[in-house]
Amino acid sequence: MCGIVAYLGQREAYPILINGLKRLEYRGYDSAGVALMQNEAIVLHKCKGKVADLEELCRDKDVSSHLGIAHTRWATHGEPNDKNAHPHLSENGKLALIHNGIVENYLVLRKELVRRGYQLVSDTDTEVVVHLIEDIYKNEQVDLAEAVRLALVGVVGTYALAIISAENPNQLIVAKRGSPLLIGIGDNEYFIGSDGAPIVEYTKNVIYLQEGELAILSLGQDIVIKNSKNKAQRPYLEKLEISLEQLEKGNFEHYMLKEIFEQPNAIKDSMRGRINTRKDMVSLGGIIKYEEKMLNAKRFIIAACGTSWHAGLVGEYLFESLVRVPVEVEYASEFRYRNPIINEDDVLIVISQSGETADTLAAVELAKAKGATVIGICNVVGSTMARNTHAGSYTHAGPEIGVASTKAFSAQITVLSLMALNLAHKKGKIPLSQYHRLISDLEAIPDKIQEILMQNDYIKEIAKFVAQTSNAIYMGRGVNFPVALEGALKLKEISYIHAEGYPAAEMKHGPIALIDEAMPVIVLATEQETYEKVVSNIQEVRARKGKIISVVSKGDTLVKEMSDYAIEIPLTEELLTPLLSCVPLQLLAYHVALLRGCDVDKPRNLAKSVSVE
Repeated sequence: MCGIVAYLGQREAYPILINGLKRLEYRGYDSAGVALMQNEAIVLHKCKGKVADLEELCRDKDVSSHLGIAHTRWATHGEPNDKNAHPHLSENGKLALIHNGIVENYLVLRKELVRRGYQLVSDTDTEVVVHLIEDIYKNEQVDLAEAVRLALVGVVGTYALAIISAENPNQLIVAKRGSPLLIGIGDNEYFIGSDGAPIVEYTKNVIYLQEGELAILSLGQDIVIKNSKNKAQRPYLEKLEISLEQLEKGNFEHYMLKEIFEQPNAIKDSMRGRINTRKDMVSLGGIIKYEEKMLNAKRFIIAACGTSWHAGLVGEYLFESLVRVPVEVEYASEFRYRNPIINEDDVLIVISQSGETADTLAAVELAKAKGATVIGICNVVGSTMARNTHAGSYTHAGPEIGVASTKAFSAQITVLSLMALNLAHKKGKIPLSQYHRLISDLEAIPDKIQEILMQNDYIKEIAKFVAQTSNAIYMGRGVNFPVALEGALKLKEISYIHAEGYPAAEMKHGPIALIDEAMPVIVLATEQETYEKVVSNIQEVRARKGKIISVVSKGDTLVKEMSDYAIEIPLTEELLTPLLSCVPLQLLAYHVALLRGCDVDKPRNLAKSVSVE
């Protein structure tokens, strides 16, 4: 991991590459580098740190070139340092390669390359690939593209890579398996990116490489795409679905704050065209072909990671309450390794913001191999998940640049709500009056979020107390329990405060031992079936001098009087409460992180798209 940019054409490559790396900074990284073709030789610049450090390194250097590759690395094999940064050179210095993914058999390959006399200078798994390509290129008397293809046949794992050769100064070769890669098509020029962010400024015409494909890009020639068996493939040109404006911060200080405030529109866009207001009906076009399978499912399995897993937990409440079918929510990272029982009448719903989460994609393949129907929920058009699932629904949240997910979470819950409502109505599991009421309340959610956002300054004041602590506890019951988990994750991710989420009733079974006068306890105490139980749980915390920060329904007086701080949210149907209760927790985490001097958009050690296991 984490970000790939490349350019071949008539323009100066370096500014395009640096700008592209900046566009990909949101993915998370710890080093950066660039390789430029100059006078039929490859010139390499790379360093530990930020893209700004790379710029400083190159400030007084000749960076003129019309062909180059660039990379931001998130360390997997080998610590973050200059030698482990990408690009990596072949031993003769004539090949340069950048790579996202994991080479699982790199130790075997490394041992064989050393036996053949190659000297590897880094600790990375990637470096073995460029030496392997060099070895085949020298010894098998094939062209470079065929050397790359043959080398990749022997690579076990995932990759998106770009490679240039000093012997082919007008050619760029890229390949993909299990990690995203886009080719932007210009006027006799090519732009490469891990996603559309580095490309959209220059062209909206793109090709999404398919699994196992390799593309040969040469100036003045048509693009050539081959599969892993060396058979030619027809390029399929598509339009990028993002705009440059969506990638800018606008008037906001950080992307995360912008995306929190974008949630009303993200939810509207995720509902647009899916609710027929005149007929009061829900319909999701992306799943119509497999709707019958979903209606007849004996069980739903939801698999996801991180924030998307929390959205899946909310989905469990929605589907079991409305559709009345058993639901299991699985960490995708564990799902494939515990020999799960999957039947042909099961439906697996996978959730991923990027649609490139490696563990979740592995769950897709496992379920398909067992004959189950797989439905995807993701935010990125053309992603691997969108292509590999049987059917699915996009969230239409727009690009999410902040590493800590916000609007993607609420958009995922919106789509899960629509799915549950659609199935429940068609199965006759809920009264028509409840169906219409839930639709009406769902349509009102964006305006209600706007009300919550108006409390931003008040939440900033609450953050001053939380920022002084080292630990925090989040509590919720029922459908708000997943929101407690998500609130704790947000605080951990961007402020580096240790936080845990619990079902409120579980406090007395151990965690209450942590409570003292310095411990902030954030309680989701909205109007719901278990409200009185939550009140009792708050009393237990108060008796031990814990500090209560509550999220309550508008008009509440009981919990507000028991709280040190209380944040009001508008009333809504209980099952839809997470769409509102998550917002103040996002704002709280954001302001706490700012007060602690943390990098809100790019928290340490994290990557936006986790495309390796």
